Amino acid sequence: MSEPDRPLDRPLVTKHPYRDSLLLNLVLAGLIILISWATGGGLGRAVVFATLYFVLATAWSWWRFSKRLAEEQQ
Repeated sequence: MSEPDRPLDRPLVTKHPYRDSLLLNLVLAGLIILISWATGGGLGRAVVFATLYFVLATAWSWWRFSKRLAEEQQ
């Protein structure tokens, strides 16, 4: 067997990592709102938490992708 081209501790990067992370975080933020609605929780509060989650998680993902791409280019 041949050796892999990437270290085993690094996950594969999709063709569109920024878009994919944005969509995943949008779906998860939507789940926060949906679960709050389904359980009778406060929707206003859920929207605030979902928005904070979406912004912070997307920013973190994009920062990590840009850092990883910069490392791979060196």
